[in-house]
Amino acid sequence: MDIIYEIRRRHLVQKQTISAIAREMGISRPTVRRHLKTVEEPRYARVQPVSPKLGQFEAQLTQWLELEAKLPRPRRRSAHRLYEGLQELGYGGAYDSVQRFVKRWKASHHGPKLTEAFIPLEFARGDACQFDWSHEQVELAGVLQTIKVAHFRLAYSRQMFVVAYPRETQEMVLEAHNRAFAFFGGVPARLIYDNLKTVVDAIFTGKERKFNRRFLCLANHYLFEPVACTPASGWEKGQVENQVGNVREWLFTPLARFASFAELNDWLAQRCRELAQRLHPTQSERTIAACFADEQPLLRPVTATFDGYVEDMMRVSSTCLVRVDRNRYSVPASAAGQAVSVRRTADHVHVVADGELIAAHPRRYGRDQLICDPWHYLPVLEKKPGALRNGAPFIAWELPKPIQLVRDRILKQPKGDRAFVELLMLAGEAGLDALTVACELALECGIISAPVVMNELRRLIAPHLPAAAIAVPDGIALTMEPLANCQRYDYLLGSTNVH
Repeated sequence: MDIIYEIRRRHLVQKQTISAIAREMGISRPTVRRHLKTVEEPRYARVQPVSPKLGQFEAQLTQWLELEAKLPRPRRRSAHRLYEGLQELGYGGAYDSVQRFVKRWKASHHGPKLTEAFIPLEFARGDACQFDWSHEQVELAGVLQTIKVAHFRLAYSRQMFVVAYPRETQEMVLEAHNRAFAFFGGVPARLIYDNLKTVVDAIFTGKERKFNRRFLCLANHYLFEPVACTPASGWEKGQVENQVGNVREWLFTPLARFASFAELNDWLAQRCRELAQRLHPTQSERTIAACFADEQPLLRPVTATFDGYVEDMMRVSSTCLVRVDRNRYSVPASAAGQAVSVRRTADHVHVVADGELIAAHPRRYGRDQLICDPWHYLPVLEKKPGALRNGAPFIAWELPKPIQLVRDRILKQPKGDRAFVELLMLAGEAGLDALTVACELALECGIISAPVVMNELRRLIAPHLPAAAIAVPDGIALTMEPLANCQRYDYLLGSTNVH
């Protein structure tokens, strides 16, 4: 613009000719004539740069974009992941070429994306941690399923922690906090949430909230302040909102495959440590791990882990079962018809009566499953031995092989049901290992019956008497000890050949 101004000033004010201006300024006369007609600031249309190295890979990239446009948004790959895919096919160009192509393709198919304005936030060390859930797809034990992932992010250092669960119920929330605080090695002063139902029971005007009572027990145990965001204001915990998208790209695209939740969560924790080696987004000269090392000493130490169960009062059915999350779990027969406390965690179901633990089961997910402990039904089996053959707890009971062989033989004998139940009742006191050994001994001798097995079992569990010397008074001591003489038996039988 300064050249245009100088040309117009010389010609219009100083009355110089076009030839003189061109000669003195070292430009051509057509350029002078063109600038004399310019009044507004010139605007140049940006020419999109060509990507010669994309070339043959452009068709593949277009195909990927068209296919992934039909997928749910969480399963679409970002431009960087598409770039990595092209590299595996031999692409040697720059990432910028792929990024520009993807941007143009999305703009032509979905329209330009509007940018929303936000306010930058800053947090002190040890002050805040943000929490959120996301839904991801993984393959566990060969089955494709949607899982729930709990996200934690320390707002100062950007250190993250993620853990996966089958659902996002309250016991999962409590257990996720225990894992996160153990991973961080401490507790921040505040935790920021959106208004999820497992945390907030009611939303009032402004920032006032009614938090869930069980969740407040967690906050009281670890002494952190829960903060709920304004509804529909995700920017108040924007770091963890952004983390959800990044984790989906980094960890769950392409599809993650593991044998169980335990293996998946071990891998997620390891990846969180590895990703902490990246540069901090605002302190570009330091890594996230270095910033976390500064923040970690300011976290409140964890003195004891919170017992993160959710409790419900239930009545035990006549079949000695309680229902938890559409599955049924057994309890001892002595509790049938009684009210008990059922405490569920992310991994276990515990049944408590009169302050004592009476049953514990690993928690199952799915529907309409029956989880039984056969020992719970032994008192009932003693009165109803016929239920041994068709009782659901005993059909699926995986007994050791020797016990199975003995059971099959005894059940074919008269009154075999009751006889084998008596063995089980005795094994309830002695243990299944002792019964296994007794059955092995019976199989070795070749005589398989309930009395033989019971005799072997009682010999195994009989207490061993101490080998102590018997004190004999001096007055009754023998002067001549008797000698063993087997011929005395022949004498008693009437034999005359006694020498």
